[in-house]
Amino acid sequence: MVASADSIVPNHPPNSALSTVNADSADLEGFGYQPVLHRKLGRYASFAAGFSFVSILTTIFQFFGFGYSFGGAAFFWTWPIVFAGQFLVALNFAELAARYPISGCIYQWSRRLAGELVGWFAGWMMIIAQIVTAAAAAIALQVVLPSIWSGFQMVGTDSALTSHDGAVNAVLLGSILLALTTLINVVGIDWMSRINSLGVTIEIIGVIAVIAVFFTHADRGPGVVMHTDQAAAGPYWGAFLVSGLMAAYVMVGFDSAGELSEETKNPRQVAPRTILTALAVSALGGGLILLGALMAAPSLTDGSLSSGGLAYVIEAKLDSPAGKVVLACVACAITVCTLAIQTAGSRLMFSMARDGRLPFSERLAAVHPRFGTPVLPSVVIGVLGIGLLVLNLGNAAIFATLASVCIVTLYLAYLLVTVPLLVRRIKGWPAEDRTSESGAPLFALGRYGIPINALAVVWGIAMAVNLAWPRPEVYTPAGGSWWMLWAAPLFVLVTIGAGAVVLRFVTPATPRESAGPLAQPA
Repeated sequence: MVASADSIVPNHPPNSALSTVNADSADLEGFGYQPVLHRKLGRYASFAAGFSFVSILTTIFQFFGFGYSFGGAAFFWTWPIVFAGQFLVALNFAELAARYPISGCIYQWSRRLAGELVGWFAGWMMIIAQIVTAAAAAIALQVVLPSIWSGFQMVGTDSALTSHDGAVNAVLLGSILLALTTLINVVGIDWMSRINSLGVTIEIIGVIAVIAVFFTHADRGPGVVMHTDQAAAGPYWGAFLVSGLMAAYVMVGFDSAGELSEETKNPRQVAPRTILTALAVSALGGGLILLGALMAAPSLTDGSLSSGGLAYVIEAKLDSPAGKVVLACVACAITVCTLAIQTAGSRLMFSMARDGRLPFSERLAAVHPRFGTPVLPSVVIGVLGIGLLVLNLGNAAIFATLASVCIVTLYLAYLLVTVPLLVRRIKGWPAEDRTSESGAPLFALGRYGIPINALAVVWGIAMAVNLAWPRPEVYTPAGGSWWMLWAAPLFVLVTIGAGAVVLRFVTPATPRESAGPLAQPA
């Protein structure tokens, strides 16, 4: 009889002489993998990985003006709607993180639920999404740094991202940041964790400060969120759907705690909690920022809120030194956001390479003996991210285009987990409740698993369609070719096609898991 994946959870007595790290290593060996990464991350560092990927200061600063320009003040309601949908996905991910605490979680979860082919495409699409997401996050420095000091505008004088000068300068700043985060990722998880945790702490302080400033300098009441008079022309439901892309761009990446499972202490207990906590805390803080900004904006009608976003409100409500301190917090958030995305992507690439599922797998799976990091995946993601920015040099629509194509790809990768999981649930997964190596029960949805999973699938499909829809106002706001308008679906097709080509030249994964984690119960 071959054991199932869920039946290989080691159950050590509570007073076991094994240390936590040794028990975690033994747990990983049960999946057929030798521990080679350094297990250094505690609960806060694990939370910080997910929180910094979501990075509400980074993404709300990037996209507030976008959301407001389409939906007016009532676009606020897209935030709780998207949170509710994404929390359904996060609940499923938390249950999987408790049962498969392995790096490269989207790939690992998908292949254990649906087999090698589906798992490979889930991992491939996630890698592509993370490379593009890292590039999109890095160029957010353009939204902040020139406002702190004009010297950061090294190209021309117009710092707006939608201008030629702003787009070129954004590529320059983003490339510098990607080079820095690559270096940090190479030198070890210790440095990455310290910098990321420090950055997240600064970001949380910045979030609290921004909320406090907005609510203590409000010009109108919370009823502003019912205003639709500044919405784009046409039926409001259409404008509302477009404005919802802002929240969809923000609330992703909460699965990063799962990506770092092999570097987290007691991951079966820690990762599920930090996945849910990172998303919930981000949603609460982001919702208060949105509400506060709408209440505190000097004007809702002069166009400044659409063009300047949160930076416009902060600069209007704070004197110059205090405002620049808050903007510096945002710059820190952008830095650790880019760092976290690159870290998660490198672990996913390492996990796939370890199974022989990528070109040059042997080199990509190599871990530096001193730093304990997969060096080459970090370098590859950094170089490809910079290359992507250079390819878009001078494109005034770079921001919306990069954001849309990477997020729709990421949502599709999530679907390649939630859809197979729903199929497995209908067939009886999980067969029974399990406990961790310490004897504590694993996170489980129980009888609510199927309805929550089914809603998560419906949500994911709806959002993927909404994100990829070829809207001129999103993809070609200043005019452009047909391929720019269809950038998202074309990007997905190219990604799948390129993946099919790559798959033909990689060695199939070997049945390394002696305990049979891919097998069904006999």
